[in-house]
Amino acid sequence: MNTIEPTPGYNVPAVEAWIASRVTGLTPPLTWTRLQGGHSNLTYRVEDAQGRQAVIRRPPQGELLPKAHDMAREWALIRALADTPVPVPAALGFCEDVSVTGAPFYLMGLIDGQPLYTADEARARVPEAQREGLAHSFIDVLADLHSVDPDAVGLGDLGSKAGYVARQLKTWYRSWTASIEAARYDDPRAHALQRFFLDNLPEQGPARVVHGDYGMHNCLVGAQSTVVAVVDWEISTLGDPLADLAYALNHWPDPDDILPISDSAPTSLPGFPQRGALAQRYAQRTGRDLSQLDFYLGFNRWKTAAILHGVYARYMAGNKSSEGVDLDLLRSRIGDALILAEQAVGRLPVRRG
Repeated sequence: MNTIEPTPGYNVPAVEAWIASRVTGLTPPLTWTRLQGGHSNLTYRVEDAQGRQAVIRRPPQGELLPKAHDMAREWALIRALADTPVPVPAALGFCEDVSVTGAPFYLMGLIDGQPLYTADEARARVPEAQREGLAHSFIDVLADLHSVDPDAVGLGDLGSKAGYVARQLKTWYRSWTASIEAARYDDPRAHALQRFFLDNLPEQGPARVVHGDYGMHNCLVGAQSTVVAVVDWEISTLGDPLADLAYALNHWPDPDDILPISDSAPTSLPGFPQRGALAQRYAQRTGRDLSQLDFYLGFNRWKTAAILHGVYARYMAGNKSSEGVDLDLLRSRIGDALILAEQAVGRLPVRRG
């Protein structure tokens, strides 16, 4: 064994024995290096004596929610998308036998790229002259994902194909109402918006794979300032691609937003195009009708408010340590998301009759 730091969650001898017997092109003993990010999943770069590298990934330790940190789902997606235009790491091996190291894990190819979480990272990684090209690559990859027929690549049973937004509304409204008491905070706009979305649901077109968290933080940007791989597929399912698009677009600036995106966001830098330009490019590439895009933009803002409300409630209930957390700022972000949700639906044409 040739580790350079502790490897919590991994029985290194057992895992390396499994790799030796089932993964070609990688010969233990391995050097293990912890990688950050990835929703707290335990992710490492592993390298053998010949310099061949891969990435290994398993859920965090401890009790998990039933559908959280689903390694089998991630594995199924990167394997199924390998022969499509969507860039994903190579699928090298999946172990569902929890006796090896206490949880399922998988190995994927190492990609020479970097996710962008902050403006500082984007500034250092992407020259201003290449930022528009990166934005185009970002939206083109999403358009390519939404052009994949899930049945054709073996993903037809990834999830329910119908009623994606309706299911999301039910889930996150239940979260909001269940969090009110612990949060000691409610907002009538959350209830009014939920009713609006239910009453004005657009008809969903053919179901496509929706990433669920598509943003610069889950795209690996290569040396040429293009998206060379999409990662973190653990909450992906089948559903309405326009909801997935709207989630991604909400991370981009729009001059008409009442509240601008944060200066710390990677897409806030000069040279990146605005939201409308990316929406237009997506429409041209896919042929999809975006006349109801503001519905989806508003829905995603409302969903963000519900997620933040649940997090805030856990802090207020003492279920999570709030040391170093600005709870006032967190609470204000809930309200900000509702403000932007109202603005988005306010742009929708009034239905008559």
